[in-house]
Amino acid sequence: MRPALDGHAGIPQATRLLFRGLRLIEEMEVEGLIQSSGNVLTKGLPLGANAIAAMPAHRQLNRLSRVVISIKKELFNAKLAGIWMAIRQLAGDSETLAKFDSTHFRDFIWRSFFARTLHAEDLDTVTTAGFRIARVPWTAMHRCALITRKLGYTLYPRLNTADFDVMIAETPYPGTVSARTKLVVRYHDAIPVLMPHTISDKSYHQASHYHALKRNVADGAYFACVSDATRNDLLALFPEVASRSITIHNMVSEHYHPESSSATRVPEIIRTRLNDSIKFDRGGVGRSLGQSDGDSRAPLQEYLLVVSTIEPRKNHLTLLAAWEQLHASKYPTLKLVIVGMLGWGHKAIVRKFQPWMECGQLFVLEDVPSPELRVLYKHARATVCPSFGEGFDFSGVEAMRCGGAVVASRIAVHKEVYADAAEYFSPYSTAELVSALDSVIGPGETHRRNELVEKGAAVSAQYLPEKILPKWREFLQTGLMAS
Repeated sequence: MRPALDGHAGIPQATRLLFRGLRLIEEMEVEGLIQSSGNVLTKGLPLGANAIAAMPAHRQLNRLSRVVISIKKELFNAKLAGIWMAIRQLAGDSETLAKFDSTHFRDFIWRSFFARTLHAEDLDTVTTAGFRIARVPWTAMHRCALITRKLGYTLYPRLNTADFDVMIAETPYPGTVSARTKLVVRYHDAIPVLMPHTISDKSYHQASHYHALKRNVADGAYFACVSDATRNDLLALFPEVASRSITIHNMVSEHYHPESSSATRVPEIIRTRLNDSIKFDRGGVGRSLGQSDGDSRAPLQEYLLVVSTIEPRKNHLTLLAAWEQLHASKYPTLKLVIVGMLGWGHKAIVRKFQPWMECGQLFVLEDVPSPELRVLYKHARATVCPSFGEGFDFSGVEAMRCGGAVVASRIAVHKEVYADAAEYFSPYSTAELVSALDSVIGPGETHRRNELVEKGAAVSAQYLPEKILPKWREFLQTGLMAS
């Protein structure tokens, strides 16, 4: 569950949706593993009903309360924890997974792990699950391996998972599991290895991803890849896992769907969701959107939308250049709306945005809930997915579910996931993006836009939970258990 502690979209969103989905499969008993990236967690409840029963209720709740605090507050240095773990591994120890009883801590479980993706009707499904605690930080597990690798033998911490048939890890996992447990790595992408120039803290992230992946492969792990494109990248690295790898696409949330809504809501959404951490003169925003609810000017109805973290790999600057050309030549009222958190390397990108932000032509939003995203997706002239590299890319599928048209970079995963329901362009060509956008949003291109919307409804339906969960059921109950 560690990724679910961070962010809204991408792997955190996929983690929440998968956990909720697996909980809906009646014949499976699913528990969540609580672990922090950088904090050592305090003790949970001991294993065994007798041991728990022997502990007074107030002591049990105190322990669990302290676990909650330790997730939120750094109590131990991750680098020192890595050294401490390496010593323990040399001594033959393994990490016991303590229990976390969520009965009195459902608010913590819900709001810390799930609320940013799921809706209130899912609360009981996810908060009544069982949970275990891995006290050791995920980062320390990686550092344990990287430290010992320099000494000549790479040590990964051992988790005592003997109570479980399967452990699903959302990324290459920096640890080993008990002999009876099958490790399944939910493999999202090989970007840290194949596109290391596009990630932050390059040396550490490349090394930690590669060596954990290599160890998972050597230990006989299985790989459930989010796309064929991702599986092909995995096999380019480790062809020996062909028989242990499968493609199961990500699920799109059921909360993205077509609905009747008015474009007059768009200015209100933009005004209330502007990113507060970006400093700029906001006078142009008021003039562009209208200063009050009673303003008589026409609502903002002509805009392009992109939903992704602001970082170099997402290719916002090519989109910006294409939008500038369209804005200057044929579409003077066309705005650009960007929804996403600020990622690594965002400052140079935001500097290019700021002149347009100040004159109310470009808007950067954050923390936009799904009901409001549905409105933005539906009324955008097009949702643009311009990335240089992805493992799946939720935004295009979400836009299709909401009745929007999609324009996407011509990369393998987009062609696979979006099929013929998108207009494609080279991510390296501003001219191609200008042409692709013009062919969708132009006044004489209503037929093409409607065609993309119609095809998008059919393509995106393939990623609904009712289509994806049977594949997980078959994989876990038949394919995996029979192997």
